Amino acid sequence: MSGPETFELTLPEGRVLRYCLYGPVDGRPAVFHSGSPSSRWKRPSLVAGMARSKLRLLVYDRPGYGGSTRQPGRAVADAAADARALADAYGWERFAVFGGSGGGPHALATAALLGERVTRCAVLSGIRPRESPADEAALRERQAESAAHILGQIEAGGPEVPWEPGTPARDDPAAMARIRATFTDSMDGWVDDSLAFARPWGFDAARIGVPVGVWRGTADPVVGPENAEWMLTSIPGARGHVYTGGHVPGTEVYEEIYDWLS
Repeated sequence: MSGPETFELTLPEGRVLRYCLYGPVDGRPAVFHSGSPSSRWKRPSLVAGMARSKLRLLVYDRPGYGGSTRQPGRAVADAAADARALADAYGWERFAVFGGSGGGPHALATAALLGERVTRCAVLSGIRPRESPADEAALRERQAESAAHILGQIEAGGPEVPWEPGTPARDDPAAMARIRATFTDSMDGWVDDSLAFARPWGFDAARIGVPVGVWRGTADPVVGPENAEWMLTSIPGARGHVYTGGHVPGTEVYEEIYDWLS
């Protein structure tokens, strides 16, 4: 098993959302929007940081990821309705939101469209809008190639993630389950994320009225500083935080974010 128990929520239209819960059971409620691609199953280092936090983090698979039903043609803004349904299932009237990388736009959508319920919104290594024509077949081919490259490195004896070197992931059943969940079972979600990013996101960042914190690394090879700059200039009152490092920071930055959200 690669993580805590998986739960399912069936929405009125019949779609299923799968999710896990992390952190202390009496922690402050928070909805976690994972990166693109990613899944509800998190690495031990992230789980340990969540356990030390003051947050009860609900980490769900967006449509098309893991066991969550695909939602073809979904917009970034559609994440707000799913976040609301998940929060309602636990009676969370107020909750924080967090989004990393490709989860950042989805966290901002939740803050923009559910502002009366969101306490704070944190974005880590988030991206800005870039509307451009996107072809699903071409995207799927490129992403399949990327996944095959990553899986090849794992099969050759690489760790689960390059920035956390350790024992070969192929020798760790839990790590392999997380890898398969991300790069084998979640292609539809990854494709649909990319298509949604290339279209209008469906909300106005200037209308976000909750406190927003924006974190970025000094040496991020994936997401340049102009992305954080867009958020800081587009979202009223947004505050920037810069850490030394790349796209994915160390546990101390995650803990800083969790403290800020709580």
